[in-house]
Amino acid sequence: MSAPTLRNVSRRNFLRAGAATAGGLWLGFALPGKAAATSNKLNAFVHVSTDDTITLFIHKAEMGQGTVTAVAQLLAEELECDWKRVRTEFPGVNREYGAMQGVFGSASVRTSYDSLRRAGAAAREMLVQAAAQQWGVAPSACRAENSAVINTASSARLGYGALAEAASKLPVPASPALKDRAVYKLVGKSVKRLDTPSKTDGSAPFGIDVRLPGMLYANVARCPVFGGKVKSFDAARAKAVPGVKQVVQISTGIAVVADNTWSAMQGRRVLDIQWDEGAVAAVNTPGLTQEFVQKMSQAGQVTRKEGDAEAALAGAAKKVEAVYQVPFLAHAPMEPLNCTADVRVDRCTVWASTQGQSAAAQEAARITGLPPDKIDVHTLYMGGGFGRRARADYVGEAVEVSKAVSAPVKVTWSREDDMQQDFYRPASYTRFIGAVDAEGWPHVFTSRVACPWFGGPRTAVEGITDIHYAIPNIQVDCHNVDRGIPVGYWRSVGYSQNTFFAESFLDELAHAGGKDPLEVRRRLLGKSPRALAVVELAAEKAGWGKALPAGHGRGISLATNIGSFTAQVAEVSVTSGKLKVHRVVCAVDCGRTVNPAIIEQQIQSAIAFGLGAALKGGITIDRGRVQQGNFNNYDVLRIDEMPHVELHIVASNAPSGGIGEAGTPGIAPAVTNAIFAATGQRVRTLPIRL
Repeated sequence: MSAPTLRNVSRRNFLRAGAATAGGLWLGFALPGKAAATSNKLNAFVHVSTDDTITLFIHKAEMGQGTVTAVAQLLAEELECDWKRVRTEFPGVNREYGAMQGVFGSASVRTSYDSLRRAGAAAREMLVQAAAQQWGVAPSACRAENSAVINTASSARLGYGALAEAASKLPVPASPALKDRAVYKLVGKSVKRLDTPSKTDGSAPFGIDVRLPGMLYANVARCPVFGGKVKSFDAARAKAVPGVKQVVQISTGIAVVADNTWSAMQGRRVLDIQWDEGAVAAVNTPGLTQEFVQKMSQAGQVTRKEGDAEAALAGAAKKVEAVYQVPFLAHAPMEPLNCTADVRVDRCTVWASTQGQSAAAQEAARITGLPPDKIDVHTLYMGGGFGRRARADYVGEAVEVSKAVSAPVKVTWSREDDMQQDFYRPASYTRFIGAVDAEGWPHVFTSRVACPWFGGPRTAVEGITDIHYAIPNIQVDCHNVDRGIPVGYWRSVGYSQNTFFAESFLDELAHAGGKDPLEVRRRLLGKSPRALAVVELAAEKAGWGKALPAGHGRGISLATNIGSFTAQVAEVSVTSGKLKVHRVVCAVDCGRTVNPAIIEQQIQSAIAFGLGAALKGGITIDRGRVQQGNFNNYDVLRIDEMPHVELHIVASNAPSGGIGEAGTPGIAPAVTNAIFAATGQRVRTLPIRL
């Protein structure tokens, strides 16, 4: 079946249908009342229409991180097309785009940089070849420029649209020639984002905007205790709510299905449900903390061991011991989770704001029992994700409900659902024991971590176990403390807490040895030139060492995650116990850059996200239940709390690193180290309390 048109009866009144039939033509975006232009397929990423419109198929997803624009720049640069005629569309899940479609780990650009350039270059060569054949000349006698092929001898010109059909019949070049970076026109430039106009005028389709003929709406009641199950329920009062059509049980709870979302939510409120709460009902935050503490006296799984830390501590000139702790954190995106599914006998179609298209398709196939080629996933814009939308649980719910009621259904989560049924950034408790040598330089660095794991110990210790500092004796071990609170990827993952731990404790070692924190980092980063360069650049631009007013302080931090190197210097003041973060100077080496403006936007965004968590964030558990439910008790950073952020990008020929998560880990330790510089008070627990 072809995809139904997405439309909205209010301000989102643009037709945004990206549909394809297997082996046939793809349809581009078109305005209401106009026929969609057909285009001939040149490769999995590029389509050229007969009216010279270039459609670039973006096999990633967009949640505000700039993927649509950056990826399009890579394709368009090599394609030599007119940027003003570029359009983008999200394709369906297809192995042509790789084994796993999705956006996570800030990997969209860095994992696509070369493949997308080759795709654009291959399409360009096919168009040039088609023109050369038409003119009866060698391809070397032609050049591509601004969506046209030019005959260099006669100055004849053929637009890409006129060549598209012939080009689509040519073989795809195996090794197309790539442009030299010195002649780039788009890549490395601050090109305006392609998604800004549609997001400004309301035409950009988000998951929550989907409307289908005959669609129903659902809201799901889930056990307030993680892992709990339905014991029994009475749907009589819910069914009496005007607009409610059905009440069905699914694997995660009870779904109330209605002819609008409000009725579904009202019906859910009056459901009479008895829950089997299970073992997690005995879990609370103080109890979890006590378990973390108990693990500190037991050796854990060793993740790094250099030198002999135990012997070095025994003979150390000065030892330092400290305990750091952070809470669970929610993702809290502005657009609550939602998904629309239409399950038929022979096909399942999903419309979702998702970070994980492949995971969504796999979940739909699992629930329906249909083969993968019978699952269609339409990727829509996301109103935030931060790792939460990489999960497919909310997709599975929509598929289950649609299958149960034999109609297309949109499942929408409330804000409270979103916050209380999350996969949280793990709470973590870490004990450090370190030492400085007779000259005051860090000589021993040991860490023991206790937290819930997911995917093994790596995320529990990343940011500690992989520090770049050349300390002779390092040992890191960790414990898994899993009591049933679901945990998962959160912007910058384990680095989000562990960079705070490690960079703060390094400052403690510096002060214990009577050293300047910057000088310690300079000494210990001699074998990591990229890390050293960003530290020195941030310090220089921030005026490190220059006098500050009374009550002010500077703090520095280094983060080395997602293939990038990021240093931050924060300037803060503390007046009558009130903290103000005035300025953050950030230096980043993210390798080859694509769009500097997007890098700046993402650094600012990541700093705001991380600072909000450091100042305010915290999910607490009581009787297996999350106690926070909305922004009244899970606050976010406010406009007047946002510091001035100054970014300096290091020119680099290194492979592209990620950027969406680069700025998050370093802001908390930069601020808490600055607090110590201003007040002498060491902050070891987040959120910050002075």
